[in-house]
Amino acid sequence: MPSQSHRVVVWATGGIGSIAIQAIRRRPDLELVGVWVHSPDKVGKDAGELAHGEPIGVAASNDADSLIGLRPDCVVYAASAPERDAAAIPDYVRLLEAGINVVTTSTTRLINPAAYEPSSWREQLAAAAEKGQASLYASGIEPGFAADYLPLVLMTQSHVVESIHAYEIGLYDDYAVADIMMDGLGFGRPLDFQPFVSIPGAIAGEWQGQLRLIADALGAEVQEVREYFDRRTTNRTFDVAFGTVAAGTCAAVRMKAIGVIAGRERIVIEHVTRLAHDIAPEWPKGVGDLSYRVVVRGEPDIDCTLAVTLRDPQRSAIPGMKAGAGAMVATAMRVVNAVPHVVAAPPGLLSALELPLTLPSCAFASA
Repeated sequence: MPSQSHRVVVWATGGIGSIAIQAIRRRPDLELVGVWVHSPDKVGKDAGELAHGEPIGVAASNDADSLIGLRPDCVVYAASAPERDAAAIPDYVRLLEAGINVVTTSTTRLINPAAYEPSSWREQLAAAAEKGQASLYASGIEPGFAADYLPLVLMTQSHVVESIHAYEIGLYDDYAVADIMMDGLGFGRPLDFQPFVSIPGAIAGEWQGQLRLIADALGAEVQEVREYFDRRTTNRTFDVAFGTVAAGTCAAVRMKAIGVIAGRERIVIEHVTRLAHDIAPEWPKGVGDLSYRVVVRGEPDIDCTLAVTLRDPQRSAIPGMKAGAGAMVATAMRVVNAVPHVVAAPPGLLSALELPLTLPSCAFASA
Protein backbone atom coordinates (compact mmCIF):
# COMPACT_ATOMS: atom_id res chain seq x y z
CA MET A 1 0.00 0.00 0.00
CA PRO A 2 1.41 3.43 -0.91
CA SER A 3 2.65 5.50 2.01
CA GLN A 4 1.97 8.96 0.55
CA SER A 5 -0.78 11.24 1.76
CA HIS A 6 -4.11 11.01 -0.06
CA ARG A 7 -6.31 14.05 -0.69
CA VAL A 8 -9.85 13.47 0.61
CA VAL A 9 -13.21 15.24 0.37
CA VAL A 10 -15.98 14.38 2.84
CA TRP A 11 -19.47 14.47 1.30
CA ALA A 12 -21.94 15.65 4.02
CA THR A 13 -21.48 16.56 7.67
CA GLY A 14 -24.09 14.47 9.47
CA GLY A 15 -23.10 11.89 12.05
CA ILE A 16 -20.89 9.73 9.81
CA GLY A 17 -19.43 12.69 7.93
CA SER A 18 -18.55 14.47 11.18
CA ILE A 19 -16.73 11.40 12.48
CA ALA A 20 -14.90 11.06 9.17
CA ILE A 21 -13.77 14.70 9.29
CA GLN A 22 -12.37 14.28 12.78
CA ALA A 23 -10.68 10.97 11.89
CA ILE A 24 -9.08 12.23 8.68
CA ARG A 25 -7.60 15.20 10.54
CA ARG A 26 -5.73 12.77 12.81
CA ARG A 27 -4.31 10.71 9.95
CA PRO A 28 -0.88 11.64 8.52
CA ASP A 29 -1.66 9.61 5.40
CA LEU A 30 -4.91 11.52 4.65
CA GLU A 31 -5.41 15.22 3.91
CA LEU A 32 -8.85 16.80 4.15
CA VAL A 33 -9.09 19.22 1.22
CA GLY A 34 -12.84 19.84 0.99
CA VAL A 35 -16.27 19.19 2.49
CA TRP A 36 -19.63 19.13 0.69
CA VAL A 37 -22.81 20.20 2.47
CA HIS A 38 -26.44 20.18 1.38
CA SER A 39 -27.76 22.99 3.53
CA PRO A 40 -27.10 26.57 2.34
CA ASP A 41 -26.84 27.54 6.03
CA LYS A 42 -23.65 25.49 6.30
CA VAL A 43 -21.89 26.89 3.22
CA GLY A 44 -18.75 28.78 4.14
CA LYS A 45 -18.64 27.49 7.69
CA ASP A 46 -15.55 25.77 9.03
CA ALA A 47 -15.75 21.98 8.57
CA GLY A 48 -14.20 21.35 11.96
CA GLU A 49 -16.92 23.33 13.69
CA LEU A 50 -19.62 21.57 11.65
CA ALA A 51 -18.12 18.31 12.91
CA HIS A 52 -18.56 19.53 16.51
CA GLY A 53 -14.86 20.23 16.96
CA GLU A 54 -12.28 22.97 16.64
CA PRO A 55 -11.84 25.06 13.45
CA ILE A 56 -9.55 23.39 10.92
CA GLY A 57 -9.39 25.97 8.13
CA VAL A 58 -11.48 24.04 5.57
CA ALA A 59 -14.67 25.81 4.51
CA ALA A 60 -17.75 23.78 3.62
CA SER A 61 -19.16 24.11 0.10
CA ASN A 62 -22.23 23.05 -1.85
CA ASP A 63 -20.44 23.55 -5.18
CA ALA A 64 -19.77 20.01 -6.41
CA ASP A 65 -17.82 21.27 -9.44
CA SER A 66 -15.35 23.16 -7.27
CA LEU A 67 -14.81 20.14 -5.04
CA ILE A 68 -14.25 17.89 -8.05
CA GLY A 69 -11.83 20.54 -9.32
CA LEU A 70 -9.70 19.99 -6.22
CA ARG A 71 -8.80 16.61 -7.74
CA PRO A 72 -9.14 14.61 -4.54
CA ASP A 73 -7.91 11.03 -4.57
CA CYS A 74 -11.05 9.89 -2.78
CA VAL A 75 -14.46 11.07 -1.56
CA VAL A 76 -15.83 9.76 1.73
CA TYR A 77 -19.53 9.81 0.84
CA ALA A 78 -21.84 10.03 3.85
CA ALA A 79 -24.95 11.80 2.57
CA SER A 80 -28.22 10.39 3.83
CA ALA A 81 -31.80 10.83 2.63
CA PRO A 82 -34.94 8.71 2.28
CA GLU A 83 -34.19 8.32 -1.44
CA ARG A 84 -30.51 7.78 -0.71
CA ASP A 85 -29.73 5.41 -3.60
CA ALA A 86 -31.59 7.46 -6.21
CA ALA A 87 -29.85 10.61 -5.02
CA ALA A 88 -26.42 9.05 -4.55
CA ILE A 89 -26.01 7.08 -7.79
CA PRO A 90 -25.69 10.21 -10.00
CA ASP A 91 -23.12 11.58 -7.54
CA TYR A 92 -21.10 8.36 -7.66
CA VAL A 93 -21.20 8.32 -11.46
CA ARG A 94 -20.02 11.91 -11.67
CA LEU A 95 -17.18 11.37 -9.22
CA LEU A 96 -16.02 8.08 -10.73
CA GLU A 97 -16.06 9.50 -14.27
CA ALA A 98 -13.86 12.35 -12.99
CA GLY A 99 -11.31 9.77 -11.81
CA ILE A 100 -12.17 10.15 -8.12
CA ASN A 101 -12.39 7.04 -5.94
CA VAL A 102 -15.43 6.79 -3.66
CA VAL A 103 -15.93 5.08 -0.30
CA THR A 104 -19.50 5.24 0.93
CA THR A 105 -21.71 4.39 3.88
CA SER A 106 -24.83 5.67 2.14
CA THR A 107 -25.64 2.88 -0.31
CA THR A 108 -25.40 -0.15 1.94
CA ARG A 109 -26.58 -2.62 -0.70
CA LEU A 110 -23.35 -1.93 -2.62
CA ILE A 111 -21.37 -3.94 -0.06
CA ASN A 112 -21.85 -6.74 -2.59
CA PRO A 113 -21.68 -5.00 -5.98
CA ALA A 114 -22.31 -8.22 -7.93
CA ALA A 115 -25.76 -8.53 -6.33
CA TYR A 116 -26.69 -4.83 -6.43
CA GLU A 117 -30.04 -4.02 -8.00
CA PRO A 118 -31.32 -2.47 -10.15
CA SER A 119 -28.79 -3.83 -12.60
CA SER A 120 -29.08 -0.68 -14.74
CA TRP A 121 -27.61 1.37 -11.89
CA ARG A 122 -24.87 -1.20 -11.35
CA GLU A 123 -23.99 -1.02 -15.03
CA GLN A 124 -23.84 2.79 -14.87
CA LEU A 125 -21.45 2.62 -11.92
CA ALA A 126 -19.26 -0.01 -13.55
CA ALA A 127 -19.05 2.03 -16.76
CA ALA A 128 -18.20 5.19 -14.82
CA ALA A 129 -15.47 3.38 -12.88
CA GLU A 130 -14.00 2.09 -16.11
CA LYS A 131 -14.13 5.51 -17.76
CA GLY A 132 -12.46 7.28 -14.86
CA GLN A 133 -10.21 4.38 -13.84
CA ALA A 134 -11.49 4.76 -10.29
CA SER A 135 -13.05 2.50 -7.66
CA LEU A 136 -16.12 2.49 -5.44
CA TYR A 137 -16.37 0.67 -2.10
CA ALA A 138 -19.31 0.56 0.34
CA SER A 139 -19.16 -0.54 3.95
CA GLY A 140 -20.28 0.08 7.52
CA ILE A 141 -20.76 -1.96 10.65
CA GLU A 142 -24.05 -3.48 9.46
CA PRO A 143 -24.28 -3.98 6.55
CA GLY A 144 -20.56 -4.19 5.78
CA PHE A 145 -19.09 -6.05 8.73
CA ALA A 146 -21.10 -7.64 11.55
CA ALA A 147 -23.50 -9.79 9.52
CA ASP A 148 -21.37 -10.50 6.43
CA TYR A 149 -17.60 -9.98 6.80
CA LEU A 150 -17.37 -11.09 10.45
CA PRO A 151 -19.12 -14.44 9.79
CA LEU A 152 -16.63 -15.17 7.02
CA VAL A 153 -13.69 -14.38 9.32
CA LEU A 154 -15.16 -16.67 11.98
CA MET A 155 -15.65 -19.47 9.46
CA THR A 156 -11.94 -19.60 8.72
CA GLN A 157 -12.11 -21.91 11.78
CA SER A 158 -14.79 -24.18 10.29
CA HIS A 159 -14.59 -27.72 8.94
CA VAL A 160 -18.32 -28.17 8.28
CA VAL A 161 -20.95 -25.43 8.22
CA GLU A 162 -24.62 -26.29 8.69
CA SER A 163 -26.05 -22.80 9.18
CA ILE A 164 -25.12 -19.18 9.87
CA HIS A 165 -27.30 -16.81 11.89
CA ALA A 166 -26.21 -13.18 12.28
CA TYR A 167 -28.07 -10.77 14.56
CA GLU A 168 -28.19 -7.05 15.20
CA ILE A 169 -30.02 -6.42 18.50
CA GLY A 170 -30.36 -2.76 19.31
CA LEU A 171 -32.12 -0.03 21.26
CA TYR A 172 -32.89 2.75 18.77
CA ASP A 173 -34.52 5.28 21.09
CA ASP A 174 -31.80 7.82 20.26
CA TYR A 175 -32.17 7.59 16.45
CA ALA A 176 -33.77 10.89 15.44
CA VAL A 177 -34.60 10.44 11.72
CA ALA A 178 -38.39 10.36 11.88
CA ASP A 179 -39.13 9.35 8.27
CA ILE A 180 -36.91 6.27 8.53
CA MET A 181 -38.11 5.28 11.99
CA MET A 182 -41.82 5.95 11.43
CA ASP A 183 -42.48 5.51 7.70
CA GLY A 184 -39.65 3.11 6.97
CA LEU A 185 -39.86 0.86 10.05
CA GLY A 186 -43.28 1.71 11.44
CA PHE A 187 -42.27 2.87 14.92
CA GLY A 188 -44.88 5.00 16.65
CA ARG A 189 -47.51 3.87 14.13
CA PRO A 190 -50.53 1.63 14.74
CA LEU A 191 -50.23 -1.95 13.52
CA ASP A 192 -52.62 -1.30 10.61
CA PHE A 193 -50.01 1.07 9.13
CA GLN A 194 -47.78 -0.58 6.51
CA PRO A 195 -44.17 0.61 6.82
CA PHE A 196 -41.87 0.37 3.83
CA VAL A 197 -39.89 -2.53 5.29
CA SER A 198 -43.03 -4.69 5.46
CA ILE A 199 -43.70 -4.43 1.72
CA PRO A 200 -42.92 -7.81 0.11
CA GLY A 201 -39.42 -7.72 -1.32
CA ALA A 202 -38.15 -4.86 0.86
CA ILE A 203 -36.29 -7.01 3.40
CA ALA A 204 -34.91 -9.27 0.69
CA GLY A 205 -33.87 -6.26 -1.34
CA GLU A 206 -31.96 -4.77 1.58
CA TRP A 207 -30.08 -7.87 2.75
CA GLN A 208 -29.94 -10.33 -0.15
CA GLY A 209 -26.55 -8.98 -1.18
CA GLN A 210 -25.08 -9.93 2.19
CA LEU A 211 -26.60 -13.40 2.03
CA ARG A 212 -25.14 -13.91 -1.44
CA LEU A 213 -21.74 -12.52 -0.41
CA ILE A 214 -21.49 -15.17 2.31
CA ALA A 215 -22.78 -17.96 0.08
CA ASP A 216 -20.52 -17.01 -2.83
CA ALA A 217 -17.49 -16.95 -0.55
CA LEU A 218 -18.36 -20.49 0.59
CA GLY A 219 -18.88 -21.73 -2.97
CA ALA A 220 -22.65 -22.02 -2.63
CA GLU A 221 -25.65 -20.42 -4.34
CA VAL A 222 -28.63 -18.74 -2.70
CA GLN A 223 -31.65 -20.04 -4.58
CA GLU A 224 -34.30 -18.08 -2.70
CA VAL A 225 -34.49 -15.27 -0.15
CA ARG A 226 -37.34 -15.59 2.35
CA GLU A 227 -38.58 -12.74 4.53
CA TYR A 228 -39.90 -12.48 8.07
CA PHE A 229 -41.39 -9.37 9.68
CA ASP A 230 -43.02 -8.91 13.07
CA ARG A 231 -43.93 -6.02 15.41
CA ARG A 232 -44.83 -5.42 19.03
CA THR A 233 -46.64 -2.47 20.62
CA THR A 234 -46.03 -0.54 23.81
CA ASN A 235 -48.58 -0.30 26.62
CA ARG A 236 -47.39 3.17 27.67
CA THR A 237 -46.62 6.51 26.04
CA PHE A 238 -43.01 7.73 26.05
CA ASP A 239 -40.67 10.08 24.20
CA VAL A 240 -37.73 9.08 22.01
CA ALA A 241 -35.40 11.06 19.78
CA PHE A 242 -37.76 11.17 16.78
CA GLY A 243 -40.85 12.13 18.83
CA THR A 244 -43.56 10.65 21.02
CA VAL A 245 -44.47 6.96 20.88
CA ALA A 246 -48.09 6.55 21.97
CA ALA A 247 -49.43 3.57 23.87
CA GLY A 248 -50.75 0.95 21.47
CA THR A 249 -48.32 1.83 18.66
CA CYS A 250 -45.30 -0.07 17.39
CA ALA A 251 -42.23 0.04 19.64
CA ALA A 252 -40.32 -3.08 18.54
CA VAL A 253 -39.57 -4.58 15.13
CA ARG A 254 -38.12 -7.97 14.20
CA MET A 255 -36.92 -8.69 10.65
CA LYS A 256 -35.17 -11.63 9.02
CA ALA A 257 -33.70 -12.22 5.58
CA ILE A 258 -33.23 -15.95 5.06
CA GLY A 259 -31.02 -17.48 2.39
CA VAL A 260 -32.16 -20.85 1.08
CA ILE A 261 -29.41 -23.12 -0.23
CA ALA A 262 -30.20 -26.56 -1.68
CA GLY A 263 -33.72 -26.33 -0.26
CA ARG A 264 -32.68 -25.52 3.32
CA GLU A 265 -32.61 -22.26 5.27
CA ARG A 266 -28.84 -21.93 5.70
CA ILE A 267 -28.08 -18.21 6.24
CA VAL A 268 -30.17 -15.84 8.34
CA ILE A 269 -29.63 -12.13 8.95
CA GLU A 270 -31.90 -10.91 11.73
CA HIS A 271 -32.48 -7.43 13.17
CA VAL A 272 -34.28 -6.97 16.48
CA THR A 273 -34.88 -3.28 17.09
CA ARG A 274 -36.57 -1.87 20.19
CA LEU A 275 -37.39 1.57 21.56
CA ALA A 276 -37.24 0.30 25.16
CA HIS A 277 -35.60 -2.78 26.65
CA ASP A 278 -38.77 -4.18 28.22
CA ILE A 279 -40.74 -4.42 24.96
CA ALA A 280 -41.00 -7.87 23.30
CA PRO A 281 -39.12 -9.60 26.14
CA GLU A 282 -39.57 -12.97 24.41
CA TRP A 283 -37.45 -11.87 21.46
CA PRO A 284 -33.64 -12.28 21.38
CA LYS A 285 -31.74 -10.07 23.79
CA GLY A 286 -28.30 -8.60 23.23
CA VAL A 287 -25.53 -7.07 25.33
CA GLY A 288 -26.17 -3.52 26.50
CA ASP A 289 -28.00 -1.17 24.17
CA LEU A 290 -26.53 -2.43 20.89
CA SER A 291 -24.70 -5.61 20.01
CA TYR A 292 -24.14 -8.07 17.19
CA ARG A 293 -24.05 -11.85 17.38
CA VAL A 294 -22.95 -14.52 14.93
CA VAL A 295 -23.88 -18.16 15.50
CA VAL A 296 -22.34 -20.77 13.19
CA ARG A 297 -23.66 -24.29 13.58
CA GLY A 298 -21.35 -26.98 12.29
CA GLU A 299 -18.01 -28.42 13.18
CA PRO A 300 -17.11 -26.66 15.39
CA ASP A 301 -20.05 -24.61 16.64
CA ILE A 302 -19.08 -20.92 16.88
CA ASP A 303 -20.92 -18.26 18.90
CA CYS A 304 -19.48 -14.73 18.85
CA THR A 305 -21.01 -11.56 20.33
CA LEU A 306 -19.66 -8.14 19.36
CA ALA A 307 -20.41 -4.87 21.13
CA VAL A 308 -18.94 -1.53 20.06
CA THR A 309 -19.22 1.28 22.59
CA LEU A 310 -17.65 4.60 23.47
CA ARG A 311 -16.16 4.88 26.94
CA ASP A 312 -16.88 8.60 26.87
CA PRO A 313 -20.02 9.31 24.80
CA GLN A 314 -19.54 13.04 25.45
CA ARG A 315 -16.58 12.92 23.06
CA SER A 316 -18.80 11.55 20.31
CA ALA A 317 -19.20 13.47 17.06
CA ILE A 318 -22.94 12.82 17.35
CA PRO A 319 -24.25 14.85 20.29
CA GLY A 320 -27.11 13.14 22.09
CA MET A 321 -26.50 9.69 20.64
CA LYS A 322 -25.96 6.93 23.22
CA ALA A 323 -26.36 3.34 22.09
CA GLY A 324 -25.42 3.90 18.48
CA ALA A 325 -22.45 6.21 19.00
CA GLY A 326 -19.88 3.42 18.96
CA ALA A 327 -21.50 1.82 15.94
CA MET A 328 -21.47 5.17 14.13
CA VAL A 329 -17.73 5.49 14.73
CA ALA A 330 -17.21 1.91 13.56
CA THR A 331 -19.27 2.58 10.42
CA ALA A 332 -17.27 5.69 9.54
CA MET A 333 -13.96 3.97 10.14
CA ARG A 334 -14.86 1.01 7.94
CA VAL A 335 -14.62 3.42 5.00
CA VAL A 336 -12.06 5.95 6.27
CA ASN A 337 -9.57 3.17 7.01
CA ALA A 338 -10.22 1.74 3.56
CA VAL A 339 -9.30 4.93 1.66
CA PRO A 340 -5.62 4.12 0.98
CA HIS A 341 -6.52 0.56 -0.09
CA VAL A 342 -9.30 1.69 -2.40
CA VAL A 343 -7.03 4.29 -3.99
CA ALA A 344 -4.43 1.55 -4.59
CA ALA A 345 -6.96 -1.02 -5.90
CA PRO A 346 -7.65 -1.72 -9.57
CA PRO A 347 -10.60 0.31 -10.92
CA GLY A 348 -14.07 -1.11 -10.44
CA LEU A 349 -16.79 -1.85 -7.91
CA LEU A 350 -15.17 -3.43 -4.86
CA SER A 351 -16.33 -5.65 -2.02
CA ALA A 352 -14.49 -6.21 1.25
CA LEU A 353 -13.29 -9.56 -0.09
CA GLU A 354 -11.20 -7.73 -2.70
CA LEU A 355 -9.32 -5.60 -0.16
CA PRO A 356 -6.74 -6.51 2.47
CA LEU A 357 -7.49 -5.89 6.14
CA THR A 358 -8.31 -2.19 6.33
CA LEU A 359 -6.42 -1.54 9.56
CA PRO A 360 -6.06 2.02 10.90
CA SER A 361 -2.74 3.74 10.37
CA CYS A 362 -1.01 5.39 13.34
CA ALA A 363 -3.72 3.97 15.59
CA PHE A 364 -1.66 4.26 18.77
CA ALA A 365 -0.51 7.80 18.04
CA SER A 366 -3.95 9.27 18.82
CA ALA A 367 -4.73 7.03 21.79
